[in-house]
Amino acid sequence: MAGVIVKFQKLYPDVEIPSRQTAGSAAYDVRAHIVKPITIKHGEIRAISTGLKVEVPKGYMLSVRPRSGLALKYGVSLMNTPGTIDSDYRGEVQIILINLGPKSFSVHNGDRIAQLLLEKTIEIDWEEEALSDSERGEGGFGSTGRQ
Repeated sequence: MAGVIVKFQKLYPDVEIPSRQTAGSAAYDVRAHIVKPITIKHGEIRAISTGLKVEVPKGYMLSVRPRSGLALKYGVSLMNTPGTIDSDYRGEVQIILINLGPKSFSVHNGDRIAQLLLEKTIEIDWEEEALSDSERGEGGFGSTGRQ
């Protein structure tokens, strides 16, 4: 089955394109493309270059998601998760990492730092009117139970 084409440009010849690690992987790992290692201290936020520009087809978006291994092992995640790469964005893909772990974390050139997932978008026609009642009503945070 043919996939959806996402055009890309490498900003440097040695940039690796996003790749799936297994045939069943839904998302594509994206790698850091940096000259020297970047150390992210506990609580610090850094934008990490990938060396890639992309052209996402109209009607789609790329969501940028954390890697579970980085989160579990080091406490490193994405500051804005999921991030969104819109179909009209043409700049370099950068990944905003945050270190929530207890120790400093170093990112090296070629490290897998996030995942990209292609998702279909749906246009919304907003319509203002009275809302129907529901069992939950206006119950918000924690209103449906303890856990």
